[in-house]
Order: sequence, then C-alpha cells, then structure tokens
Amino acid sequence: MGTLNGKVAVVTGSTSGIGFGIAGALAGAGADIVLNGFGEAAEIERVRAGLAADSGVRVIHHGADMSRSEEVAALVGHAVDTLGAVDILVNNAGIQHTSPIESFPTERWDAILSINLTSSFHTIRAALPAMRERGWGRVVNVASVHGLVASVHKAAYVAAKHGLVGLTKVVALESAGSGVTCNANCPGWVLTPLVQRQIDAHAEREGLTGAEASEALLAEKQPSRTFATPDQIGQLAVFLCSPAADQITGASMPIDGAWSAQ
Repeated sequence: MGTLNGKVAVVTGSTSGIGFGIAGALAGAGADIVLNGFGEAAEIERVRAGLAADSGVRVIHHGADMSRSEEVAALVGHAVDTLGAVDILVNNAGIQHTSPIESFPTERWDAILSINLTSSFHTIRAALPAMRERGWGRVVNVASVHGLVASVHKAAYVAAKHGLVGLTKVVALESAGSGVTCNANCPGWVLTPLVQRQIDAHAEREGLTGAEASEALLAEKQPSRTFATPDQIGQLAVFLCSPAADQITGASMPIDGAWSAQ
C-alpha cells in the first residue's frame, strides 16, 4: 500500500482542516489512523468512514478533550488497545484567540497553552516509551510559523508554538539514536475552513470581494501570495515518517511561502 503500511498514526485535532489533511496523507501512505476532534457524531462518522473507504486502512475516532490530561492518556491507550500500537504521533490540535496583551483574557491564555502546548507533552509522554522499546517512532508537532516568528495580538498562540518548537528539540535530543525522531512542521497561511471564515469576515468588514480579501491576507505575511494546502502539510509529515528522514530530528520545517525568511 505504501511506505507506512502496518504503522498506526494518532493525529490530534484531525476531523477537519490541517489535521484531516495530515491524516489523509498518512492513510494514503498505508498507515492506520486514529482521528481525534469534536463535532457532530454523524459528521465525524461520515469523515471516518470516507477516509477508511478511500484509503483502505483502518480508521477509528476518539473524542479526547486535549485540555484534559486523563483524556489525552486515554486517547493513546485506546489507540494501542484497538490498533495495537502508536508508531506515529502527530500533535496538531490547536485553538486561537487574538487580543492585545493588556486585554488578553487570562482564561483564553490558559486554554491556548493547555491545548496548543501542554497536550503535546501528555501525548508524547504516553506514546514515547513504547516507540523506543520497538526501536522506531515518529513524532510530528504542528508548530506553525508562529513557532519561529511572532505577530501582534497573538501572545498565547506565539508563546505556545515557540514552546512546542522547544519541546520538539528536547524530545529529539532525548531520543537520538533510538530510532525515534521528533520534528516540527511550521505552516504559514493554510486555506482551511477556519481561515476561510477570517477571509469572509475581512471581506465583509472592508467591502472587498473574497479574492481581494484573500490577497490582502496573504500580502501582509506570505511572500508567495499563495496558501499552503492541508495535503502539502500532510505530505511533509509522510516524508518525515519515511526512511529518507531517518536522520532528520529536532528540525522545525517551515511550509510558509517564505514568511519566516523575511
């Protein structure tokens, strides 16, 4: 089926957007998939069944709340109990809030740090020992270009993503030589439903067409003037799980149209 045939991948925050793109790419390479995320049960089942049918791999869903450490541990345990192992762990779950720091709600700070950073500590802590015992494993942290550079009004998100890049480096060092690698994907603007809502809101607010609002959003940050796609980010994850990437670990890999090159 592919380079990842027989592997099991847990992808957090994967019922839509970037996470689903990563799950789809890994499934296309042959990995069995554990989806995670909130939503209507019927829609999640449609997504799960569709991915399984399209890829021919086993696909299950676990609705762990990534802000709760006991549920994060249960997600990893359920993957092992149901599919036999966790060979690949992709930490993608994330939330956002924008505000100047002096008015940033403390409860939003706590929530963003919990889901965007602390949940990755808990998933890695649960999955890493068995990866080392088997002598093979891949951890891919979706850290965002904001793990490398900052933007105004995103104090919690930038702090969490910078922390995730640091966590990536520590796990890589502690796992060096074990057959386990840990890397960070750092996407810039990606055209997901969440970003589309931002575009639509900007268009309405400024009296622009959708195309004009998209161009304005890209022009501010992303020199390529083109959105990255969830599938491109997924294919980078597949590469990091391939034998070609055996000696890539502790890296933070931008997929941002030169945003972070400025």
